[in-house]
Amino acid sequence: MLNLYRLLINVVCVFAPIILRIRIYKQKEDKNRYKEKLCIIKKKRLKGKLIWFHASSVGELLSIIPLLEKLQKIKEIKTILCTTNTLSSSKVFKKKIKSKKIIHQFLPLDTNVFTRKFLNHWLPDLVIFVESEIWPNFIFNIKNKMIPLVLLNARITIKTYSRWKKIPNFAKSIFNSFDMCLSQNNETEKYLNNIGVKKIKNLGNLKFSSSNSSSSEKFNKNILKIFQHKKIWCATSTHDGEEVFCAKTHIELKKKLRNIILIIIPRHIHRCDEIIKELNKMNLKIHLHRNISKFNRDTDVYLVDTFGETQKFFNISKAVFLGGSLMNHGGQNPIEPTRKGCTIYHGPHISNFKEVYSYLASYNISKKIDNINNLKKFLLKDLGLKEKGSKKLRKQIDSIGRLILKNIYLEIKKFVVIHK
Repeated sequence: MLNLYRLLINVVCVFAPIILRIRIYKQKEDKNRYKEKLCIIKKKRLKGKLIWFHASSVGELLSIIPLLEKLQKIKEIKTILCTTNTLSSSKVFKKKIKSKKIIHQFLPLDTNVFTRKFLNHWLPDLVIFVESEIWPNFIFNIKNKMIPLVLLNARITIKTYSRWKKIPNFAKSIFNSFDMCLSQNNETEKYLNNIGVKKIKNLGNLKFSSSNSSSSEKFNKNILKIFQHKKIWCATSTHDGEEVFCAKTHIELKKKLRNIILIIIPRHIHRCDEIIKELNKMNLKIHLHRNISKFNRDTDVYLVDTFGETQKFFNISKAVFLGGSLMNHGGQNPIEPTRKGCTIYHGPHISNFKEVYSYLASYNISKKIDNINNLKKFLLKDLGLKEKGSKKLRKQIDSIGRLILKNIYLEIKKFVVIHK
């Protein structure tokens, strides 16, 4: 199985320069740094202990920031290398992480040659993969070098478990290569046990924790003036088709409510041009967040075309539709908007955060919607309330987050101290 995987990834590697060029044209890659994915490394490794985190994209990166903030204070750790796969995550990294101790690189393709070169260059003392990041060549080459390896906030859904079941021996060898799998929920713990993984701890979902810097994120006075006296609702982390769904809902709301505005924050901002085209067909007036020209008071949709500012909008909009849930994508993380006192609306596909949504639904904070009329009815009722989220629930989430972060931090710190 490993030989077959290596053959396939090598074929991909042959065409990688062309693929990357196309992605640059589509604004999905950094034109100045795309060669990092071909393991062309410009940054030097500094002397001292280096911890390497790999997180796939924005959500996974944001989840580990509170942990990075704590680990950077450990004197023994001289450098924290953080790799991701996506352009959006690199931009969020630049906005959110100010420590010179933490550096960012794009993860190279998982070929045997690239992974060895990458490991030989960075020589990590500890490697931590986040959630579902399983890269066989990296994993086996890390173990060949006797480097401690942790799967942090591990997440396996029924869909991914069904795939691993088809290759049970390979799955077992992959997951048992980790010195520790820190599961984020009971479902993942059960699936890891079924695969035959020996070292598992269920410490909870790291996404319950929050960054020390997140609470200080506020808009300047000019931005706040735009939304003054407006009835605001927000559609965030939206995917293709969900913006149109929300726009149609907004048109229906306008028949009942005056001075209402919809904030759309797409999951991938390179889609903004196509979103604008769709909304223009519906005769909706749009204002781009990056546009500093005078704001039209008749604006229907405020389209956020920048990275890393979502949390600011949760401070001013207490009714939030979370995307990735109308199609079979698995949903997005509802914890952060809930912490800001928002009511959450979502479609039927929330398998990525099933346990979290169940918890929020018990407080009537998250609501499942099936159609435009359904969402319209909820919003007409909820938009009149200033702050729907339960204060008690928010305190519980903060308390849970602090405990999970503390336990995970102590677990990771053991590896830092033991492997000197």
